[in-house]
Amino acid sequence: MPWCEDCAKFWNPNSLPVDGRCPSCGIQLAEPLGLPEGEDIRAPWHFKLLVAATVVYLGWRTLQLAGIVD
Repeated sequence: MPWCEDCAKFWNPNSLPVDGRCPSCGIQLAEPLGLPEGEDIRAPWHFKLLVAATVVYLGWRTLQLAGIVD
């Protein structure tokens, strides 16, 4: 965990900005999280699976509401 001497505080790596600086005083605490050129952050596979399952479920419930499927 990154420690900031000026703020006297431990920072969770997830709470630091992408550049790795302290949010309070701006001192460099960690290595910047740089993505390679042209590479985007992608959604994890289990999130996509959850979205697909939700769409199927809501579609089924809509068909039940319309009376097409019992």
